[in-house]
Amino acid sequence: MSKTLSFRHLREDEVHVPLNMAMEEGWNPGLEDGPAFHAADPTGFFVGEIDGKLINVISAVRYGDNFGFIGLYICKREFRTQGYGHQIWDHALKYLGSRLLGLDAVNEQTASYAEHGFKSIYRNIRNTGLSLCDTPMDPRLAPLGQGLFPSIRDYDALFFPAPRTEFLKLWTSPMLETRRGFAFVDDGTIRGYGVIRKCHEGFKIGPLFADTPDIADTLFRALAGQVKGQTIILDTPEPNASALLLAEEYELSPEFETYRMYRGAVPDLPLDQIYGITTFELG
Repeated sequence: MSKTLSFRHLREDEVHVPLNMAMEEGWNPGLEDGPAFHAADPTGFFVGEIDGKLINVISAVRYGDNFGFIGLYICKREFRTQGYGHQIWDHALKYLGSRLLGLDAVNEQTASYAEHGFKSIYRNIRNTGLSLCDTPMDPRLAPLGQGLFPSIRDYDALFFPAPRTEFLKLWTSPMLETRRGFAFVDDGTIRGYGVIRKCHEGFKIGPLFADTPDIADTLFRALAGQVKGQTIILDTPEPNASALLLAEEYELSPEFETYRMYRGAVPDLPLDQIYGITTFELG
């Protein structure tokens, strides 16, 4: 067997491969994440192979010309500590170029990423528990649908460093069986929105963006109420104290953490209005 690693783009019909690898690592992706991930950047997912045998994967999603996000960085266990991870990492960085870059890292990997110019900015806390909520009967809650998408896209732009229109079209799609979404519409204006999706274990809420804690609370109950009695997961940025209180109020317990790291100028995002991160894999 050769030891030369070659790289190629992941085909659309192969997006399940890194997601299955992520599941094996315990990362618990959503059941229908693949199409939205691929739509974010159809050439941003890479496979490393030796003699046609898959060794590792990585996502290096380009959001426009100025921002990129790294995720799904996984090497098969039998090929670890042999330098193959560094090779596909370098390939991904070359693809992303001089953009501002972000990633979410576990604590034991932050020093390694720091060697490549990434700085830890804040922690994300994964909170998990059973949904005890009923969906509120609030006329300001609107199920996500095609008619709302332009407003959702514009609102989402406040919370992400670059446009992600193609990703959002699928992430918020009302046609997917495994996810639901709501917007909070006040006097014709979007003031928050969120999505809940079925994962291999439980249901993740993300994103959850809202102008105020009360709006976040209403949206959270609307989403969690869709799966009452089942496990829900909310990934909260630690600087948002209201988000941590929301998780505590609904008896979600911290179980995992990552560090949001950036290489380049840190984007000025309203963390106090981000109650749930969209996804660790794509930002």
